[in-house]
Amino acid sequence: MAEEAQWRNKQSQVRQKALQDELRELIDLVGPVPLVDLLFERAFQLNATDIHMDPTPMGLRIRVRVDGILHDVLDVPEPLTGALVNRVKLMAGENIVERRVAQDGHIVAQHQGRPRDIRVGSGPTIHGERLVLRLMPDSESFLYLDQLGMDLDQVKQLKYLLGLPFGVLLSVGPVGSGKSTTMYSCLEGLNDPTKSLVTIEDPVERHVRGVNQVQIDPKIGFNFVDALKGVLRQDPNVMMIGEIRDPETAHIGIRAGRTGVLVLSTMHSNDAASSIDMLRDFNISPLFIADGVQAIVSQRLMRQVCRHCRVTYRPDAAACEILGIDSVEATRTELVRGEGCEACFRTGYQGRVGVFEILRLDEDLRQGIIAGLSRAQISAMARSKGMRTLHESAVLKVRSGTSTLEELDRLLRCRND
Repeated sequence: MAEEAQWRNKQSQVRQKALQDELRELIDLVGPVPLVDLLFERAFQLNATDIHMDPTPMGLRIRVRVDGILHDVLDVPEPLTGALVNRVKLMAGENIVERRVAQDGHIVAQHQGRPRDIRVGSGPTIHGERLVLRLMPDSESFLYLDQLGMDLDQVKQLKYLLGLPFGVLLSVGPVGSGKSTTMYSCLEGLNDPTKSLVTIEDPVERHVRGVNQVQIDPKIGFNFVDALKGVLRQDPNVMMIGEIRDPETAHIGIRAGRTGVLVLSTMHSNDAASSIDMLRDFNISPLFIADGVQAIVSQRLMRQVCRHCRVTYRPDAAACEILGIDSVEATRTELVRGEGCEACFRTGYQGRVGVFEILRLDEDLRQGIIAGLSRAQISAMARSKGMRTLHESAVLKVRSGTSTLEELDRLLRCRND
């Protein structure tokens, strides 16, 4: 594991240097203002999800997040920093004179003939203004449920749950774990002319034909709670709430799920069972939780091994122990890793896949929630009924040659933070 990590680090350094050299050459040729457009284009080509522009005493440090990992790509000298920051703020519709408070903005960029949304957040630090740009997914790009990374049994379970006429279906996990992608995939699976589908979002990440999408606007006092109350008076069959982040939203969402609406939403939570504790913290009664929630889907994203430079190797004793491989099976088991190539930007990985656990509430689990069972007890009960945990799902991804031991280790460390 240590040798593999050192090898990965060396490949990452090679890749970072190549992009740094490219962008430094561009900044010498075209200057800081056109560089912003070129940086956007390069980030879209890399399927980056974020661009970070962090001020330092020497200038501006620019990083891109690819497959969940931030990579240094350019250090902009201090004399050019102001022009570059102002260029981004102007494009985002922010006030370039105001540097003392946080601002939010929005850019519509073009990539391969399609408009792409970029959400911009700026704010002060001790060394100057910091900008973080979220590159929103292509609004025309959707994944079907069987493309998310679930195993066949999990897909079957989720399709059954989406066929229910009412109740709450939660997707939970940390920031950047793919919750919104899962919810949009569920929404697309439910989208037909016989149903009234409504979303309440901040922001609306993807435009879905046939779905009424509501953008909240806190600047004018139009928040999730106001939008929810209004939508529930408009006869919805399916309602997607972008995120449950406060007690009132949680109460209204659970109540809607108990009174005839299928509610899809997300929450920030470590795993499926701990989401029950979060709902309790929102002062929702155990009876309402048990009666309103149909299932909780917890998820993470694992990087996939690049298909262009993948190589196989035999697992050692330590790897076999981690993956639950016995001595007989070890002789015929091969694992994979990527050597790093141009296609994967020298990382050995290309793209990400979801790993999931689905906690479906049956009568026993509902009674356990009403009785006040702890998170650990609920999780143990769900496992005894066949729930595949995040850890077990991640191990299967390694054993099947989709991902690596290093990614499994990173996933488990992130989960325990």
